[in-house]
Amino acid sequence: MRRQDSLWNRVDWLLIAVFFILVILGWLNIYAVVYDAEQSQNIFSFDLNSGKQLAWIAGSLVIIIAIMILDYKFFDSFAYYIYAGFLVLLVLVLFFGKEIAGNQSWFVFGPVRLQPSEFTKFATALAVAKYFSAKNVRLDKFNEQIKSSLLVLVPMILIVLQGDAGTAMVFISFIIVYYREGLPSFYVITGLSVAIIFILTLLVDQLYLTIGVIVLATIIVVINNKRLKNIGVTILMAVIVIGVIQSVDYVISDVLKPHQQNRLKALVNPDADPLGYGWNVTQSKIAIGSGGTFGKGFLEGTQTKFDFVPEQSTDFIFCTIGEEHGWAGSFVLIVLFLVLMIRVVFIAERQKSNFARIYGYAVAGIFFFHFGINIGMTIGLFPVAGIPLPFFSYGGSSLWSFTILLFVLIKLDAHRMQVLTR
Repeated sequence: MRRQDSLWNRVDWLLIAVFFILVILGWLNIYAVVYDAEQSQNIFSFDLNSGKQLAWIAGSLVIIIAIMILDYKFFDSFAYYIYAGFLVLLVLVLFFGKEIAGNQSWFVFGPVRLQPSEFTKFATALAVAKYFSAKNVRLDKFNEQIKSSLLVLVPMILIVLQGDAGTAMVFISFIIVYYREGLPSFYVITGLSVAIIFILTLLVDQLYLTIGVIVLATIIVVINNKRLKNIGVTILMAVIVIGVIQSVDYVISDVLKPHQQNRLKALVNPDADPLGYGWNVTQSKIAIGSGGTFGKGFLEGTQTKFDFVPEQSTDFIFCTIGEEHGWAGSFVLIVLFLVLMIRVVFIAERQKSNFARIYGYAVAGIFFFHFGINIGMTIGLFPVAGIPLPFFSYGGSSLWSFTILLFVLIKLDAHRMQVLTR
């Protein structure tokens, strides 16, 4: 093969560079979390999370090479088989998996633990891309909306059964793909409205909200007193909104588990119980705020050293950035992630095949959801949900799954001039 036709001359090196920068920064910050100045600690030691993460990083390099060697048509041709395989694993883990931190989500092989639900995000992205590109799907038709939504709902339900609501929430990100492919905006607006009403109900007395809805609906009816259809729609929407408001107490008390209830309470008012359910969020904000403009310096974070913030290598890794590198370091990290996500969308839009374009949007949505929710929960904007920060949070399953997501897109993009044939 001539040099100008080499695969490595066609890959997106900007995206690859951002990937390696994030992975290396993540590894260094994992070391910063476990570092103890009073002990002689080697960043490469397998007794530390940093040493173990380095092994996962080495595994990621093997995965990258394997993806680049594979025929790019493999991912389109075997999308449904990969999806079905991971659905089987989601079922098997319910019976043969090990429960860790209350979630029946892990297969354990000696010192190695793998979480199938992390990889199922990739498999679902392939299946969704295959479904929408394999035939002329019309998402303005209700039957297509139902059939296509099952691709996302089935893994979500299986993951919820494992007790891992946080990972299940990530599948909401596929709404970006569905909207891009023609899903009516009504569904997006309705979903956002329900979420906003739910949060408002936690902040404002239900009676006041109900009265407010009735007053607003009455005003709209008076304005549209000669349009019976608009009046009917207004009354129906008011009834639905009031129903959502009145159902919040039931959902919180009878549907959510105690720890999930506490996470919502911490979101609304962490100061109500700063030593109990508000501890994580309170300490997280203290750690980030204590960094100031430029931070305390690498390996100098006091909140980190004294273990004030639980799960700081995983869910709350962003606290280490804020404390040791301050606002400036946090800003740089956010810019890197924005570059990553914007580049992914750019790559998705330049694809010649529908499969690659749709898959690209799925990747963008998954990364955006993880990025937004993880950072949001560390600063108290979202409830703690156990969602890792891509390439930063400690853990092999998350690192490998994000690596696969990204490099499959890079592989498809490298062959974008060769439209997939069916």
